[in-house]
Amino acid sequence: MHKPLIGVTACQRQIEGHQCHMVVNKYVDALRHSAQVEVVLLPALAEGLNEGILSRLDGLCLTGSYSNVDPRHYAADRDPAECRLDPDRDGSALSLIRAARRLQLPLLGICRGLQEMNVAWGGSLRQPLQELPGLMDHREPDTPGVNGHYEPAHSLNLNPDGLLYRLTGELNFEVNSLHQQGIDRLGDGLLAEALAPDGLVEAISDPTLPFALGVQWHPEWRTDEHPLYAAIFTAFGEACAHYRQRVNA
Repeated sequence: MHKPLIGVTACQRQIEGHQCHMVVNKYVDALRHSAQVEVVLLPALAEGLNEGILSRLDGLCLTGSYSNVDPRHYAADRDPAECRLDPDRDGSALSLIRAARRLQLPLLGICRGLQEMNVAWGGSLRQPLQELPGLMDHREPDTPGVNGHYEPAHSLNLNPDGLLYRLTGELNFEVNSLHQQGIDRLGDGLLAEALAPDGLVEAISDPTLPFALGVQWHPEWRTDEHPLYAAIFTAFGEACAHYRQRVNA
């Protein structure tokens, strides 16, 4: 039996003088090895992608990125400190999320992907978190080497009524943190799955859909070494397999 096929959102980035569609290896590796799916990379196009693409897929993964969602998508002014945007990524990701909701296609959003989900559900974001009173600095630590950036940064309190608790049976974890934008107003119908110590929503789900989960941290980093991270990718892979079986029945 063929494995489920998952679409993975790319970013636009300039590499060696050329505009490129880019996905970091860690997302592909975690999906293929921990979720047990195959992947296809979806380009970042400002005009959006043809929704018919999703009819060929069994799930959608929204990756993280150094760029932020343009505040115009949630009717806010751009903060001067927000210097990196990716309008092409915005165009593709937001259109794909809305189409995936209609199809009930399994969705997994990571970091920027969680933020895109919240905006697509009608919510808003805060920017930049490190300059707002009462909130922690959620950016990656200033340590040499990429491994240090993904070390546990703060505790996480899970909602006992949420999907993540059902997957793990635990209420508290330590997670990494590499972001400066986060949820302000929760999108319509979304459930807050987990909170950081400062009260920032760190994970969301839509209980009305078979699988729609967004997390603010990076579970794709050394996934199988962390029970929460592994549970997320395992559950996503299983949801994509069930979707494949249902639409092909």
